[in-house]
Amino acid sequence: MVSPTEEFRAARDTLLALRRDYDEARTQFIWPKPATFNFAIDWFDAVLASENPDAVALRIIEDDGSVGSYSFSTMARRSSQVANWLAGFGVRRGTRVLALLGNQVELWETTLAVMKLGAVLIPATTLLTAEDLRDRITRANAGAVVARSEITPRFADIAGDYVRVSVGEPCEGWRNYADSASAVSAFTPDAPTGADDPLLVYFTSGTTALPKMVQHTQSSYPIGHLSTMYWIGIQPGDVHLNVSSPGWAKHAWSCVFAPWIAGATICIYNYSRFDARAMLDVLADSKVTTFCAPPTVWRMLIQQDLSAWSTSLRELASAGEPLNAEVIESVERSWGITIRDGFGQTETTVQIGNPPGQRVKAGSMGRPIPGYSIELVDPLTGEVGNDGEICVALDVARPVGLMAGYQNSTGPDDERNASAFAGGRYHTGDIAHRDDEGYITYVGRADDVFKASDYRISPFELESVLIEHPAVAEAAVVPAPDELRLAVPKAYVSLVAGYEPSRALAGEILAYAKEHLAPYKRVRRLEFAELPKTISGKIRRVDLRNAESVRGAERAVNEYREEDFA
Repeated sequence: MVSPTEEFRAARDTLLALRRDYDEARTQFIWPKPATFNFAIDWFDAVLASENPDAVALRIIEDDGSVGSYSFSTMARRSSQVANWLAGFGVRRGTRVLALLGNQVELWETTLAVMKLGAVLIPATTLLTAEDLRDRITRANAGAVVARSEITPRFADIAGDYVRVSVGEPCEGWRNYADSASAVSAFTPDAPTGADDPLLVYFTSGTTALPKMVQHTQSSYPIGHLSTMYWIGIQPGDVHLNVSSPGWAKHAWSCVFAPWIAGATICIYNYSRFDARAMLDVLADSKVTTFCAPPTVWRMLIQQDLSAWSTSLRELASAGEPLNAEVIESVERSWGITIRDGFGQTETTVQIGNPPGQRVKAGSMGRPIPGYSIELVDPLTGEVGNDGEICVALDVARPVGLMAGYQNSTGPDDERNASAFAGGRYHTGDIAHRDDEGYITYVGRADDVFKASDYRISPFELESVLIEHPAVAEAAVVPAPDELRLAVPKAYVSLVAGYEPSRALAGEILAYAKEHLAPYKRVRRLEFAELPKTISGKIRRVDLRNAESVRGAERAVNEYREEDFA
């Protein structure tokens, strides 16, 4: 009988062997679906720490240049101590543990420890306010909190019978994490962990409403991120650096699961403020081989002369929001490597992507990743075609990397789940187009696409043109009320350092957009502004749409219109 570890390893090795043969990988890969599985025990301890005990599992580079390096065996031992220590305070199978930690070794120790216990981790950013924390503790029924010491005052007025653990300086009323070093270093689970048991609860970033609670299982992320490992192209022994903040799903994607599935080193640059030159120095000095960053970071990096840095990079990837072709071309000119886009959500692992060795089409986020069957469904008619909402087909086989479902404070969120899984599909809420070769191009969120003069407008398409202008750092396009056309495209623009808002610059940017866009897509208004974002860095277009709706025909400060330049 094949063990869960052997089944998982066989699936991983299939993807590693076929990493540059997309068609064969699509044909041969089958999701492993063991009845029991515990990533920390069955994979990290039994394979990584056992077979490569002295290899570096985690390297953290601080702002001051100091480096912390932790082997697989060290991480296995410390996470067992933390698990035993937490168990002594009643943290057990099913307990929900809210974690508010930065890029520090305690985050990875706690993550592995929670897995070993069969408890449920609620990753959260350290930027949350007291009200945010109250919402998470209440709705998720948290039974424990592990938080940096400086955050603990935010819990002063949050009542509840939850275990409180502080990391850092001792805090009154909180147990000190450092005391876990005295715990027993051999961990014995109380029972096997069911593969469908809960492991993670994420609160989505909430671009349009109160954050949703997304529940993942002991298999949906730990096994599901086989797709992410394949897409990025991480191999055993690689050094992988991902730019993402703790608390968000992408951090788990590429700072925990994908690299450790491959048996690679996770490299973290723990900066207090992003500096493109410093990041490039880290990539070169740490001999990073695989690198993933969101479009915002790539746009800052290409403002440097990338050719001045000699690196060990082999694979480059981007996710979070669609990547514009201009950025891809700039990096390719300097390094001779193509950034490969990918698409996924907090609710899933990577669904669509450009894996290594495949032709990349400008503007396309790629093709369905092995293990995912993607359909584009017309939101009005329900017909499957080459244009429509990105949906994951569930009729043949449900991908392991798909969430268990949405939750509320009392259990499954039946109403939200019914909508998300309607018609035997998982609905992403994102609109895309598929060409004759199967390549899928992102159009926009279903609630971001709008009509102007009876034409459907994709904000992303217009934004992609705007950021090609050398003065534009970021742009967001939304509909603005118009008496004649009902709505016209309006761009909110933030500028690259060194440029200042002016009438002349507005005219230049509008003229550039007019030259590069079809007449019906023309940007007709422009406002210089800082773009509102979620704390995970995604643009909140809903705030901009609301502002336009409230303002009506009234012109904003720093707003310019095409008629100003007639």
